[in-house]
Amino acid sequence: MTIDPQFFEARDGVRLAWRETGEGRPVVLLHGLFSSGEVNWIKFGTAARIAAEGYRVIMPDLRVHGSSDAPHDAQHYPPDVLVRDVEDLVAHLGLVDFDLGGFSLGARTSVRAVVAGMKPRRLILGGMGLAGLAGWQRRGAFFRRAIAEYETAKRGDDTWLSIQFMKTMKVDRIAAGHLLESFTDTPPEALAALTMPVLVVCGEQDQDNGSAEELVAVLADARLATIPGTHMSSVTEPALGEAIAAFLTA
Repeated sequence: MTIDPQFFEARDGVRLAWRETGEGRPVVLLHGLFSSGEVNWIKFGTAARIAAEGYRVIMPDLRVHGSSDAPHDAQHYPPDVLVRDVEDLVAHLGLVDFDLGGFSLGARTSVRAVVAGMKPRRLILGGMGLAGLAGWQRRGAFFRRAIAEYETAKRGDDTWLSIQFMKTMKVDRIAAGHLLESFTDTPPEALAALTMPVLVVCGEQDQDNGSAEELVAVLADARLATIPGTHMSSVTEPALGEAIAAFLTA
């Protein structure tokens, strides 16, 4: 399924893209780092599975990703800039009652948006554990190293697979470096803002962002869905769409 992007301008004038499919109640889904709405949600059928349940699935490309712009000027990357972009998309589309979710970086951004005051009815956190929210600096250091080793890493190096994905996705390394600096941690006490029902969905071999079980344990109203796969492969699994659809229709 091919879905053409639509575009809008964020508050700082950067042109951002989104794709959507289906009709009904809106659910905004945010992709992972260096991915895109198309790869994360459309390519492997997740969006179609959710849309089949009567949902309007809205999938932005975060700045520096997919069809969205990737400016090089550091002024376009203030702290939590991706939260501002999601706020701008919600305002642009006039969304009032909607669900929100994401995978990995998209899950982190969804949490940051709720902490900042966004009030989706339900929240979906994919590929995320407690440490991935509170300890971004460790993960951030890894990705900064991946950018630095972009031309020199060898097969077998711990950054190799991430670099190959970056190359496949044609990631702009200058813009990506600025974006990594905009990410902020979410301490466990800030998670008290997550009062809505939450689905934590994570691959059975995925520990990239810490323990999903620990994350569920600290949230007020959360449930865990374990699906096949690693952090990289779980987004390709039909079980991801099944888990999200089951949560939204429960």
